[in-house]
Amino acid sequence: VTIFPAVLTLPEGDKATFFCNISMENDSGSEYNLNWYKETNHSQAQKIAEISRNNPTVKTEKYGLTNHTPVFGIEILNLHQNDSGSYYCGLITFFEPHKVMESSRSQLMVTAAPQMNATEEPEIEEVSSSDHIKALLLGILLLAGVIVLLIFGYLTFMYKRGGMITPEPTQTQLGTWAQPHKPPVVSISTVDYGVLEFQRDQHTQVFPETRPVEQTEYATIVFPEGKPITPERGKKHLD
Repeated sequence: VTIFPAVLTLPEGDKATFFCNISMENDSGSEYNLNWYKETNHSQAQKIAEISRNNPTVKTEKYGLTNHTPVFGIEILNLHQNDSGSYYCGLITFFEPHKVMESSRSQLMVTAAPQMNATEEPEIEEVSSSDHIKALLLGILLLAGVIVLLIFGYLTFMYKRGGMITPEPTQTQLGTWAQPHKPPVVSISTVDYGVLEFQRDQHTQVFPETRPVEQTEYATIVFPEGKPITPERGKKHLD
């Protein structure tokens, strides 16, 4: 049973991967497990994970195990400084006689995460933000210029088109323009002629302007039967 790599040095927040290779002289379908262990400062080893022969993967919050027989792998996720130590794998067989085989130790050293300069970071962000604002304003100005040019071209085209094409007058416009040329006398005489004809039909006598001042008018008075009979009226009644 062998393990590699022998040494890993990684920063906090990263992940470490170790591989364990097993070789069995008589592998006639026997069952076995592969365990992973950790030692800190030469203390007693602690079992941190295990995977069986028939299990392809095992996933936990801290470790990810893979089974690609005869190679087994372990990923230590989200490293912290307290993950530093010695790691090794152990093969546990279940056939007679039971055997436990361990690999050599691999060292993992987790360093502190790199510190970013707090004074320089805002300047970088400020420059990036300023460049972004400039690019945005430039884009807006270019878009506004294109829109103005399109509007100006459209108005110029419509102005030239309106000057070259003169709309033909419609029938209503022809009638409206022709009306002022009609003699006003014809319209007045026609109206007067109609009035004269109407007066003739009603047998209304029109006297000339040089008629005499004095006129003789006749009237007939009809009395109702209930009134007293005058001598003249009684004579006519007898006749």
